[in-house]
Amino acid sequence: MESASALSVHANIYTLLSFIAYILLILGIGIYSAKFSSKGLGEFFLGGRSMNKFVVALSAVASGRSSWLLIGFTGMAFVKGASAIWAAAGYVTVEFLMFLYAAPKLRKQTEVKNDITIPDYFESRFNDKSHILRLISSIIIIVFMTAYISAQFVGGGKAFASSFGTSNSTGIILTALIVLIYTMLGGFLAVSLTDVIQAFFMLFALFVLPVITIINFGGWEKVMQAVSNINPELLDPFAIGTGALIGFLGIGLGSPGNPHILVRYMSIKDPSELKFSAYVGTFWNATMAFAAVIIGIAGRAYFPTAASLPGGDAENLYPFLAQTHLHPVLFGIVIASILAAIMSTADSMLLVSASAVIRDIYQKIINPHRKFSQNELVFYSRIIILLIVIFALAFGYFASDLVFWLVLFAWGGLGAAFGPTILLSLFWDKTTKQGVLTGFIVGVLTIIIWKQTPELKSIIYELVPGFFLSLIFTVIVSLLTAKDKQTEA
Repeated sequence: MESASALSVHANIYTLLSFIAYILLILGIGIYSAKFSSKGLGEFFLGGRSMNKFVVALSAVASGRSSWLLIGFTGMAFVKGASAIWAAAGYVTVEFLMFLYAAPKLRKQTEVKNDITIPDYFESRFNDKSHILRLISSIIIIVFMTAYISAQFVGGGKAFASSFGTSNSTGIILTALIVLIYTMLGGFLAVSLTDVIQAFFMLFALFVLPVITIINFGGWEKVMQAVSNINPELLDPFAIGTGALIGFLGIGLGSPGNPHILVRYMSIKDPSELKFSAYVGTFWNATMAFAAVIIGIAGRAYFPTAASLPGGDAENLYPFLAQTHLHPVLFGIVIASILAAIMSTADSMLLVSASAVIRDIYQKIINPHRKFSQNELVFYSRIIILLIVIFALAFGYFASDLVFWLVLFAWGGLGAAFGPTILLSLFWDKTTKQGVLTGFIVGVLTIIIWKQTPELKSIIYELVPGFFLSLIFTVIVSLLTAKDKQTEA
């Protein structure tokens, strides 16, 4: 049996043309944005702090979800039923609160010191002349995000292979090439604008698919009856244990610490408009999550067990339902939505990783006294983006097991290291450099140790203890070092 043969649709001309139209649109945005993004690092990595409130809302949502929403979350809903909604409730709530309260503070404080990156912010916030906060935070970003980028490329390869009959390696290269072109040309502006397009593709596909599958089954009542016959608890959102509930809600603790989301807040033109972005982004987040749960439940009516799906894998539900129920043009849009989810995360992480290398390490640590022209720095940034893509491709090809091991920690590792330290630095004046450094280390180590210890892993999702231990140690060390606290900006 050929790999993903049940998923594979050696696409007819309509599917292919609709998908190609999407790719041309994305590449066109990259070309359109190139001139603006070439003006300087602020424009290339942060859009010149001139982004529209609607763009910021959808860009934050699209870059934060990745293919997990379409592939992983729909698969989770297939297995867990309605109780899977709690996995979305955490991040939807936390990101709404971040938009309302943390984002305006972060936007205003980073503008005062002209901070372009999160390591920029930490160094200026604590007047850290030793550069230790910049260095450690940059290393954490580069390690976690490069691995995550690699995994997104691998995911794109699988999407191409299952949809158009290409080899996995060809699909990986195509995904990387598309992301590379528009990100390297258009920088943050291109990434944000494409995120908006991708958010619409994701929402459209998430709505069309369940509507058509439910109609084809005979209506929602018949779907619920079929699912109830399999297991009535699948329709009960409260059919979940306490530990699982806390773990699901704890997913949201990653949002305050993921730099590719945080830089969206920093990019808005007017911080007073973040309230608008909060409501738009939350509507988009909640609506897509609800639709994904409905897909999982409707899919269970068609396929009583995961064994009925290609490869016996619940995560194949979304593309397989689309292939068997949608017109080829709509199926092309669904495939575009999967690639959109993958690329909206990969491009954002690619920019953040490149900024850590060029802005935070090369410019600020290695050559702090050298005067660089903005054109020179943008040129170097584009070269670094190319090198990161090449490294991520090689990493994914030669060390795929290690890539996915690291990806397991990416969301949690960044959330535990940066989430508590960002929030405390914004809302608690007694936070110190030593406390933040301790929070970085405790957060990352807790994630790794907890994940690798079966007895601990079985209790609760590692991000929950990682976040709160980082928070506690940051507070304790800050109180102990308060007398040595340096003058802050």
